[in-house]
Amino acid sequence: MTKGTTQADTVHMAIQGYEGSFHQEAANLFFKKKVTVECCDTFKEVIAAAKDPNRTDGCLMAIENSIAGSILPNYNLLQASDLSIVGEVYMQINQNLLVNHDVELEDIKEVHSHTMALQQCYEYLDQFRWKLVDAEDTALSARHIAQHKARHIAAIASKLAAELYGLKIIAPKIQTLKNNYTRFLVLRRKEDLAEGMEGNKASINFHTDHSKGSLARVLSIISKEEVNLTKLQSFPIPGTEFRYQFHADMEFEQLSDFEKVMGKIKPVTTGLKIYGIYKRGSWK
Repeated sequence: MTKGTTQADTVHMAIQGYEGSFHQEAANLFFKKKVTVECCDTFKEVIAAAKDPNRTDGCLMAIENSIAGSILPNYNLLQASDLSIVGEVYMQINQNLLVNHDVELEDIKEVHSHTMALQQCYEYLDQFRWKLVDAEDTALSARHIAQHKARHIAAIASKLAAELYGLKIIAPKIQTLKNNYTRFLVLRRKEDLAEGMEGNKASINFHTDHSKGSLARVLSIISKEEVNLTKLQSFPIPGTEFRYQFHADMEFEQLSDFEKVMGKIKPVTTGLKIYGIYKRGSWK
């Protein structure tokens, strides 16, 4: 917990984006709304805030998307952070068209949002002759039209942004691909964690010696044990000539099964780090 808080208090977590962002929605989902947020401009700032016990209790950070794939820079931030994964959230990303309450569709002349949100909604937006304006953040675009009481501007943002800024959802779920999920990791400082973490999922990082078949030996061990390898992601090792490290997610029924795998792959790796053992998230 942060300085001055008690266990009964809500947690204070760093997120990327502004109030009303999808990161805040995910934090509310994971902590059942018993959370306040420290808004940061970049993921690098998120990690810095999460490491500071005088600022936050940790952070929540997007790590992959079902359409766009892995957010590779965030894996690098995770590795360098020395924070532990304590949970994950899978959240459907629903983009909504927001306006002030006295505005109707025929009043709209411009739509503001982050460029990625605009791109996700082109099929809907192409029905109209609206000017599309790139904004820094989805939630920030919602806040701006609320502050300025805009009558001819709409924003694309989350349901939470509509609630926080008193806006009307004039068209819900306008994204072209409806099955759009983002996975978020919940990270805490190691010194704040209880001993003997329990769960049915784990994330690890490992290196091999780059010899022929070294990765295959690791994967062969995993395949023979009672664990399910759900993700394998490779990254270059900085300062080396095309040598790689690997991030792996595993699911299991018994913690002892995971510990058995770790014991067997340690001798065939040159570096092995457990990021965290946690309860696997469900698809909402």
